[in-house]
Amino acid sequence: MSMTDPISDFISRIRNGQQAHKQEIACPRSNIKLRIAEILQKEGYISSVTSVDDDYQGVLSVGLRYSNGFVGAITGIKRISRPGQRTYVGSNDLPRVRNGLGVAIVSTSKGVMTGKSARKLGVGGEILCEVW
Repeated sequence: MSMTDPISDFISRIRNGQQAHKQEIACPRSNIKLRIAEILQKEGYISSVTSVDDDYQGVLSVGLRYSNGFVGAITGIKRISRPGQRTYVGSNDLPRVRNGLGVAIVSTSKGVMTGKSARKLGVGGEILCEVW
């Protein structure tokens, strides 16, 4: 069965895994999902990212992070640009998530990066998701 929005599936797996207090989730690997997971790890929202090869396309294993064993590091994660409604912004219109407490992940011509990095480089692009 084909999937119309693999990024949304990845975000839902993270959200559902955190609500179920899983230590680790797994999903099919793609370069954009790997880059999103690396950004989340660098920003401190997840603990680890591991890419494992298999016979098909590979598996992306994401270690979820909790404080005090109960509260997830990710309070909220939301898909912004969807296949039915793409959301593009210029470098001057990049959003500030939760007044600077969250992160917007943007796909630009220079690669997938945070909104803060895109603003610093002066490039706009497609807003993939927001995390807080």
